[in-house]
Amino acid sequence: MECKIALLGTGNVAWHLSAALESAGHTITEVYGRSFQQAEKITERLYASEPTDNLDFSGSEAELFILAVADQAIAPLADAVILPEGSTLVHTSGSMPLEILAYSSASYTGIFYPLQTFNKYQAIDFSDVSILLEADDPGTLKKLRKIATSLKSPHYTVKSRDRKAVHVAAVFASNFTNHLIGIAEEIMERQGLDFEMMKPLIIEQIGKTLEIGAKKAQTGPAIREDLETLESHHQFLQYDEHLAEIYRLITQRILDS
Repeated sequence: MECKIALLGTGNVAWHLSAALESAGHTITEVYGRSFQQAEKITERLYASEPTDNLDFSGSEAELFILAVADQAIAPLADAVILPEGSTLVHTSGSMPLEILAYSSASYTGIFYPLQTFNKYQAIDFSDVSILLEADDPGTLKKLRKIATSLKSPHYTVKSRDRKAVHVAAVFASNFTNHLIGIAEEIMERQGLDFEMMKPLIIEQIGKTLEIGAKKAQTGPAIREDLETLESHHQFLQYDEHLAEIYRLITQRILDS
């Protein structure tokens, strides 16, 4: 099922989603950006899409409009965009509710949230991207399911309240994990050590965690209740009180689990 789609946004999600949708057989009619030049950078990669900085889409051939913008920009854009009759408007946020689109000019609204970390410089295979869906009517939900299926993406119907929990969990699993690996890199660099030696450990740990579950995969001094080592580590980190506190809090959480 081909769908004519307009994208509003020029960030990382719009960058990857536009190309993936086109590759799946859909037509990207327009890409909107506050900066015409940023919208043009995306449309240059597409077959027959027009860049625009105008929010009047009343003459657009698109039937689906995807808001792929920062959370704080969703409500103002949804309220300001002028959409053709019978159109569907969705956003791609993990934390914002469906109701934020209630006052838009769209006939139907929904959510199309790709649960993945996006970077313009890293290719994304959407068959590895879970997509969380929500809609205010069965017809729209069916349409969004078909689009997710066309991307070969695993997809799930998740209400706004539960999607917020998913988003919080994703911050722990992805953003915080990445930051903690960054801290490990900083510690190694501070000692003049090569971070490369850590990579096999990180890869093994993540693979094992996904295979047998985090609780069974937990190792280290905290789970062993090795208080002497824990105190030694805490003392080592006194050069940065914030790192020492992070270590203490996570250690206590493991001890209490």
